[in-house]
Order: sequence, then C-alpha cells, then structure tokens
Amino acid sequence: MTTPLTGPEFGSYSPAEVTWLLKDLSHLDLEADIALREKQIQAGTAHYAESLPIEYQPDAAYRELFDKVLQASAERLAHAVGVVTDLVLRERGDDIVLVSLARAGTPVGILMRRWAQVVHGLAIPHYAVSIVRDRGIDAAALDYLAKHHDSESIVFVDGWTGKGAIAKELTAALDEYRLAGGAKFNDDLAVLADPGYCVRTYGTRDDFLIASACLNSTVSGLVSRTVLNDTVIGPGEFHGAKFYSELADDDVSNTLLDTVSARFADVREQVPATVQAILDSDRTPTWAGWKSVERVRDQYGISTVNFVKPGVGETTRVLLRRVPWRVLVRELHSPEHAHIRMLAQARGVPVDEVPDLAYSCMGLVKDVAE
Repeated sequence: MTTPLTGPEFGSYSPAEVTWLLKDLSHLDLEADIALREKQIQAGTAHYAESLPIEYQPDAAYRELFDKVLQASAERLAHAVGVVTDLVLRERGDDIVLVSLARAGTPVGILMRRWAQVVHGLAIPHYAVSIVRDRGIDAAALDYLAKHHDSESIVFVDGWTGKGAIAKELTAALDEYRLAGGAKFNDDLAVLADPGYCVRTYGTRDDFLIASACLNSTVSGLVSRTVLNDTVIGPGEFHGAKFYSELADDDVSNTLLDTVSARFADVREQVPATVQAILDSDRTPTWAGWKSVERVRDQYGISTVNFVKPGVGETTRVLLRRVPWRVLVRELHSPEHAHIRMLAQARGVPVDEVPDLAYSCMGLVKDVAE
C-alpha cells in the first residue's frame, strides 16, 4: 500500500500543508513501556523503530511553560524559518519540493512552505517521509517522489541537528538508493538549527529552543514517530506511523504554526542580511558537535555515543521518551532549558552544570544493562 495520507483522516495538519508518505498503523497496538523498550533496544533484541514509546503527556504546569516558551521564541523561530527558506530558494531556485523527515522535520517543512507562500507567493509541494537510524530512508517513498517530481528538485528538511547522525544517515541512504538503480537525490539537508555544525543549509547554528521539541505528537500533527517493522510493513510499502486522534483536545500543532507564522512580518526585513552573511561565510560542516559528544562520552565513561544526545531538542527527547541518566547544562539557570529542568525534576534526573559544554545542554541515556 503506497497511497499517500493527508489530514483530517491522518494527522491534524491541513491537507494543503503536508502529504504524509506513510502507512497508517493507527489500528495497531505498537506502544511499549519505556523502561522495557529501552532494555530491549540496548540489548540488541529490538530496534527503536520496531515499536513506539508510550506518549508522555505532561502536566498542566509543563503545558503552561510550553505556551510561554512558544510566545518567547516565536520571533526567533520565524527568523530562522525565513533564513533557511530563503537560503534554499537562493541556491536551489523556486521549482523545489520540500520533503521533511517525519516527524521532527514536519512542522519546519510546513513553516518553510508558509514563508515561501507569504513572502514570495510560491506554492511549494511538501511531503513527509520516514528515515530510520541504521536502516536508512524509506525507499518506497523515494520511488513515489521520483515518479511524481524531478528527484533533483527535492529538498530534505529536518528540525535540528544533534551530533549529525541523521545527516550522515541521509547521505548514506541516498547513495545506496542511487547505486541500486534509483534516482539521484540531493543530500543537502536543510534544518532550522545546526548547533552540531553538520550541514551547510540552516537557519541558525545557535543551540536554541525550538518549541516543537517540547512535546511529542501533540505538537507534530498528532502523528507518532515512524515505525519500520516487517511484521506490519510489507515489501514496497511506506514506513508506518499512527495518528493519535484521541489526543485532539491537547493538540497544539497548529497553534505553534500560527504563532510562528504571525511573526513573519516582524522579521521579514532582517532575513536578507542574515542570508547574505551565511552565503558569504564558510559553511563547510566541521562536525564539531560529534567531537564534543565523543569528549563527553570519554569523560563520563559512557559505552556508546548513541547514549549522548546533544542540544536542547535532543535532551528534551531523552526526557520525554527514553530512560535518562543525567542532564548536562552549560548554564544552570538558562531560560533556554527551563522545560528541561522541569522534566528532569519530575523524573528524578540529576542536572550537572558543565561550563565548557559545546551545546546549551546534553541528555545522557541510562545504560540499563549496568
């Protein structure tokens, strides 16, 4: 089954804003207890994409904090959206297709599409596809894109970089697809924030809070993480995901989009200068983030870099859906990660101040085999 999905039948985003190249698995029970799931993943008896974590639903105090964070960061987000969109348009032209990496990339893809429409009068197609660490990108989705569009017009989009694992995964997967006889795609990943210095197309390299990282499906169109499990995904089928329609009362997906879009007018005149400054700079990825992750791994005696999750977005994910061991922060009371301190306190996770940290913060996953 390779029939694209759109809202309102799948997800809470408007059908004009994104087409999901995914298989609907909403009817299946794929969630597993976080601690049990972590144990199986670390033991190598299960891959993280074969099941789903139970969706953590934060309390009222955290939701109130999310609302404050969104209002406080909306202008900065709008500016980064404008910069990355205009950078793409300057380098790739107007005839492009945005393809976000579900699910963190999807709100960013929609915002980029909105900027292109509002500021430049362009109607750009936007799809969301699945990519899975160690398993690659969805080949059935690539087949679909190559059939319906010029493959070299595709621009892959994600929310942010951590240490750069997905950027590396994307390059390797697209090379493998082409070598197997598939179409040629451009592996230049466009992200809102690149604190890891892993890509050349970004809205900012600051490690700042992207509000869509604060929650799970309720800020991502009510769509789960993507699933790749051969018991439910057959040959030639898209990777899968669930639509959590039962969480509609808590959904703030479109609130986030509308809040950021409302600030486009405020930043519109500042964006061209930032774009030019980026174009004039040396944008070669240095992978500085990966190097700093390796240093932390050595300092804390951690068995694998996979247990070190750098940046505000990745640290939040550790607290929302992994078994966290501790959180490292550059400044103990920084407003950038007030929500992280709240989550850490709720889960009984220690927070260490590390002044020379390369990122604003890092989340360390607990080695449950110990």
